[in-house]
Amino acid sequence: MPEEFEGDLAGAVFWGADLSGARFRDVNLTDAKISHAWLVNVDIDALVDTVVINGVDVTAYVNERDPWYPLRAMLRPSNPEGTRAAWAALEDEWAKTVTLAKALPEDTLHESVNDEWSFVKTLRHLVFAMDKWFTAPILGERFHPIGLPNTGSVGFPWPGLDYDLTPSVADALAVRADRATRFRDYLASVSATDFTRPIDVLENGTNLLQECIYTVFEEEFWHNRYAQRDLAQLEAAK
Repeated sequence: MPEEFEGDLAGAVFWGADLSGARFRDVNLTDAKISHAWLVNVDIDALVDTVVINGVDVTAYVNERDPWYPLRAMLRPSNPEGTRAAWAALEDEWAKTVTLAKALPEDTLHESVNDEWSFVKTLRHLVFAMDKWFTAPILGERFHPIGLPNTGSVGFPWPGLDYDLTPSVADALAVRADRATRFRDYLASVSATDFTRPIDVLENGTNLLQECIYTVFEEEFWHNRYAQRDLAQLEAAK
């Protein structure tokens, strides 16, 4: 019977397991070893860094053909300069996405595509993610009411969220822009010694500040991908 697994499975061994149809999302497969396996119709969307299949190193082949690789490779910087460069690149990519969105009618940006979040709900989730991993634990400020958690976290008692709100596109963009500015300003002065400072994050316990920054980057990267995908479908349906 299908089950959901969350948490730390590092070092786990799957022997004789049937993983056909399984979905792996937000997972860390560093140093994973797969042998005696069938990889048929497998779709992988990930940062590829030293991947060997059947004795063949496919890393360069994949990355040379992945249009997202330059940005993917920036998402876990090892120094403050790298964090600033990564955020600038993410903001540039989001600027393109917002331009695409503004070319569509307001009502369209509240529509779901294939049961995924609408564009407005995507913006609301990014406000929430920024508040969870940065605004509240690092700046010590409040969650914005329009924030929208992921489905698995809706039941957590987040302070100040109002799920009954229905912000306009302009409202959601304005709050998101405010959060982005605060994050950019913080990164402008963050130091390498700050990276190892422990940060208490609601629902997720204690994390290093560097990991909080990485999580914001990952949220921004993936939800931009989803938004561009869905906006393209909405544009095609006009």
